[in-house]
Amino acid sequence: MRAFINLRRIGNFSLHAFFIACAYFLAYLFRLDLVFFDSPRYIHLFWGTLLPLLVIRLGFYWFHGLFGGIWRFTGVKDLQALARASLQGTLAFAIYAYFFHHGTNVPRSVPILDFILNILILGGVRMAVRIYWDSGRKSSKDRKDSKNILIVGAGKAGEILLREIKDNHSLGYHPVGFVDDDRNKRNLTIHGVKVIGNTRDICKLTRFYSVGEIIIALPSAKPKQFRRIVSTCKRAGVKVKTLPFIGDILDGKGKISQIRDVAIEDLLGRESAKLDMTLVGKELTGKIVMVTGAAGSIGSEIVRQAARFRPKKIVMFDRAENDIYHLEMELKGKESETTFDVFVGDVIDADRLRECVTSYRPAYVFHAAAYKHVPMMELNPSEAVKNNVFGTKNIVDLADELGVEKFVLISTDKAVRPTNVMGATKRIAELILQEKSAAGSKTQFVAVRFGNVLGSNGSVIPLFKRQIEQGGPVTVTHPDITRYFMTIPEAVQLVIQAGAMGRGGEIFVLEMGDPVKILDLAKNLIQLSGLAPGKDIEITYTGLRPGEKLFEELLIQGEGVIRTHHDKIWVLEGRPDGLDSLSRTLSRMQTAAKNGKATDIKPLLKELVPEYRAGE
Repeated sequence: MRAFINLRRIGNFSLHAFFIACAYFLAYLFRLDLVFFDSPRYIHLFWGTLLPLLVIRLGFYWFHGLFGGIWRFTGVKDLQALARASLQGTLAFAIYAYFFHHGTNVPRSVPILDFILNILILGGVRMAVRIYWDSGRKSSKDRKDSKNILIVGAGKAGEILLREIKDNHSLGYHPVGFVDDDRNKRNLTIHGVKVIGNTRDICKLTRFYSVGEIIIALPSAKPKQFRRIVSTCKRAGVKVKTLPFIGDILDGKGKISQIRDVAIEDLLGRESAKLDMTLVGKELTGKIVMVTGAAGSIGSEIVRQAARFRPKKIVMFDRAENDIYHLEMELKGKESETTFDVFVGDVIDADRLRECVTSYRPAYVFHAAAYKHVPMMELNPSEAVKNNVFGTKNIVDLADELGVEKFVLISTDKAVRPTNVMGATKRIAELILQEKSAAGSKTQFVAVRFGNVLGSNGSVIPLFKRQIEQGGPVTVTHPDITRYFMTIPEAVQLVIQAGAMGRGGEIFVLEMGDPVKILDLAKNLIQLSGLAPGKDIEITYTGLRPGEKLFEELLIQGEGVIRTHHDKIWVLEGRPDGLDSLSRTLSRMQTAAKNGKATDIKPLLKELVPEYRAGE
């Protein structure tokens, strides 16, 4: 392979030398006409200056990287580099000719003609190769098998996508046109493909051109705009695809040319969160960060996003050795100034937890380890209490004792007026932090409360996808049940931002937007799979599960919120009463959890969380 590449470069170099010589010869011929052949003086001058000209021009072409390019991918930047190299070469040769040939022997118009001819010949050859490849050397069979597609978005992303389609015939796409809502682009042509309408014309154009697929090339589209376009495409009755998420493109995890199916995250997505990079950087850069529950959906994303701020080390604490291993392998495959250490352990094992914290002395702790499955915790309340309450208490006590600078608890909207054990235990976890802050701890304890995240382990979306793949039915607990949703990356961005803003004792609430009907979610997923709800895939109702609420809340009655300087983060006003008796009740709860009796545990949950209504 290396020999082939070297051979290609030698060939490229030789072609440049040949075309430079041709341009120089034609410059003399245009200047002197047929007199050139009858003039030994000019013939001698031509041969005497050809080698210096070749050295000068080839040197500048090498400097500008013109030998490394592939001609069939020639673009504007390549032609600009050719023009710069040719101009610099012409000036250098003119200086050489003046000093070494007394400025009179080489006709002054020859370098100018040579400059023009170099650009025309070398640029023309490059573009001819590009046009030859772009004209589509496809067989009639390939053309017959190609799928007619419509590209939504005639901007930069659409242009890159079109180039990829034209260069990669194996995709099997034949673009019939662009649609774009910018009136100024109407009837314009991009690489031979015309802008034939706007998004309101999609249904009509799909029928007229027999379109089999629509690709939305708008990676930075506003969520509302994206939903409108997808809705129009669904009415057209064709498959819809799109480009990678803009965040993935910026992070290098995706390319514009990587076409993918439209995901439910695209339809429920919101405006991307803005981080105060300076504030967060001051909090995390150069420090040791510990993440409990690091193998989970939220914990692993905290690890990934925290690494962007170059902490000295991230300690990943989790008991799920397989999942934490996969995360470690993922991180090892990336270049990073941060080192990543794995510590296998359980937050309910106080000794193992102490070993970790004393060994690493983290300055920052994100506590994401928790049981979260509502029906399962209803059946196993003692385990929910051990993990969510006393696991939290273990790490909180250690953070206070060993002088951790900041501690951020991942909380949930299910802690608000809980009707289930899981929500009640998370509310108690919040109280443990507030009790420690009220006692004057030097550690800044902060909790961040938010709703469901899309695609997390065990959430409703992966379940629906599996049911659709199996041919249905898709099971919804109640036709009117609603939930708040945000994407995992957005939730984690806001958790990190809120953590940086906290000064101790606060409970931050993330702005979750409008609640989403789970029934609508199920219908959208079925339609995105190219199927019809109620026709191809049935939807059945199973009834609310133990501890499940019809709707979630983000605030407890009587709680007030204050807007922070971040438009997606609020902070609760005031502090709860009854923190003085928290320790005594927790002592009794610990005994009850060890005994494993639900009848003993639930009254204690009610005592600590008066708004808890079991089984409602």
